[in-house]
Parts: sequence; C-alpha cells; structure tokens
Amino acid sequence: MNYVKSGNGPVVILIHGLFGDLDNLKLLSKTLEDSFTVIRVDVANHGNSPRIANMTYPNLAADIISLLDALQIEQASIVGHSMGGKIAMATALLYPARVSHLVVADIAPVCYNSRHDKVFNALETLPLSNLTNRREALTHMQKLGIDDGTAQFLLKSLKRGDNGFEWKLNLAAIRQSYTNIISWPVFTHNYQGPCLFIRGADSDYVTTEHRSTIIKLFPNVKAKTIEGTGHWLHAQKPSIFNRIVKEFIL
Repeated sequence: MNYVKSGNGPVVILIHGLFGDLDNLKLLSKTLEDSFTVIRVDVANHGNSPRIANMTYPNLAADIISLLDALQIEQASIVGHSMGGKIAMATALLYPARVSHLVVADIAPVCYNSRHDKVFNALETLPLSNLTNRREALTHMQKLGIDDGTAQFLLKSLKRGDNGFEWKLNLAAIRQSYTNIISWPVFTHNYQGPCLFIRGADSDYVTTEHRSTIIKLFPNVKAKTIEGTGHWLHAQKPSIFNRIVKEFIL
C-alpha cells in the first residue's frame, strides 16, 4: 500500500474516497502534523497502490492493518471520507483493538444505489491515445455532463506517461468492484470506541434514516453537520472540517 508519512505523535490514518488519492486529505494532514504522525494512503487501485482484482471492505480493511503491522503501529485513529469512510468503519468493526478513534466523513454504513454511471462513462470514453493536453480532457468531461469541480477532481488521476496520457486509477478493477463499493457487508458486532460522523448539510449521503443503523454499529458515536457543504465537505470548508477532526482525536 502506497503511503506518505509526516508529523510526530500518536498515529492518524487518512483514507480518501472513490476515484481519489492520498492528496485528497492533504490539508487535513497539514492541520494535524503538529500533534500527530499522519499517514495518508492510496487505496488499492488508486494512486500508486497495488492493483487488485476484487475490492471488498474486509480486504481493504485488511490492507490498513497490514500497513500498521509493517510500520509496527499497534493502534491508530482512522479518518475516512466517502468510500474511505466505509474502509475506516470496516477496519474498526473487524479490528477494534487497533482503532483508537474513528472519524467518518459523509458516508453511512449502508448500501447505496448506483450514482457514478455518468462518471464511469466520462472516464472510460476519454480518448487517452489522442489527448495532447489536459484541457482537451476537461472539455471531454464537460461535454458528458460532468460539472467543472468534479471534472477537475477526477483529472487529478490523469498523468502523462511514456506513451501519452494514462490513468493512475485501475478503472477496470474499480468498475468490476463497484457493486461492492456501494454496498456494505453484514456485521454482527459493533465498535465501542469513540466515533464521530461528520456530514455535509447539503449532502444526501447521511440522512435521518441512517441514524439507527449508525448507532447500532457505533454506539459511542457523536455527529456534526457542516452547513453550506455537500459531499466534498472537507474541500468546501476545510478549516471547519479540519478543526472538528483535530478536536475530536486529540
């Protein structure tokens, strides 16, 4: 698993969401580095992490534990956004003794309907071999109905290789595992450690309908809502988001 380590103190693992990489939570890392050792990771099939055929939350949680073992870290706080939040939750539920604090950003421990068909279409139809610059890629995204902010985010995973542009993402494997990514395994036990759910007020990823499920799996839970933000709450109001996270895990 590819990672970047910085800072000093108790360990915090930061896990990005779908189509992202370890730079997504870089601003949070900078806020935490004066008090914590911060480890930002690339999830499998993202960034520079290994390519795997089947992404499941138990497998992705095991990747986090394997990294902790390799670094000889007994326990860490884990912060995850979106898909990364599901990985963080699965890690806490499967390996509770290894997680000191859990922070989940704008995702619930539930199954979601497919909502990325347009994104997959835009990514998979991008004519990589014909691209001469990133502006052409942005225009392609916009023509297929991807808003400018989302397109800019997605294109962070586009890189120039020896033979032209290529994706850092393993799109085929992500597409193959998409059903697993939007679903959620059945867990028969809960995580009793301190847990914080942060949601964007304008997002529909965490709703009142999810409340009972969250409390059942995470009985020691607190919740915060950041007004004026959607699913990308950590990027829309980073100073507020970062402060909330830091105060909780201190």
